[in-house]
Amino acid sequence: MAVPLVSLGMALLWALCAQAKVAVQPDFDLEKFSGTWHVMAGASDCAIFQSMKDIMTTSAAIIQPLPNGDMQFQTGYPLPEECKKIEMHFKKTEQPGRFTNDEHGKKDLRVMETDYVSFAVLYVWKEAEGEPSSSTVQLLTRTPEVTPEMVERFKVHYHSVGLPDDMMVMLPKSDVCFKALSG
Repeated sequence: MAVPLVSLGMALLWALCAQAKVAVQPDFDLEKFSGTWHVMAGASDCAIFQSMKDIMTTSAAIIQPLPNGDMQFQTGYPLPEECKKIEMHFKKTEQPGRFTNDEHGKKDLRVMETDYVSFAVLYVWKEAEGEPSSSTVQLLTRTPEVTPEMVERFKVHYHSVGLPDDMMVMLPKSDVCFKALSG
């Protein structure tokens, strides 16, 4: 019994150490980051993401800063008949560019890199009761276009958290959620 507990403890420790080393945008500015983004690509070890990555299309996200420094994050997930809207409140942390949410499990969101005007790379670590923890890295753009340079920056970041290329997907374009969220 002691060996499995030690192994589990070591795995949890490794996951927390790996998570602690995730980059965050230096001098992050939530006001400049706010607005509408297109979710153009993702890489994740989440079983649900992996089971659905062949049918997913681009989605949209709207970021709103709150007066206390927290962030309202509204996103849409395209389904065959509609756009499923989800709104989450992320609390600021002592580290600008890093936010947490404890609704439906624990989430740690970090803005890994952004130029504020054309692209951003987000990291989300999620832990929910009864499920293994997961890491997701997303490429967001202000327009529904992706440049080779953006893809290279995205690859650098998802590789930096240990996600291989076969866990990544460039999403086919869809404006269903963009229209639903912005209209």
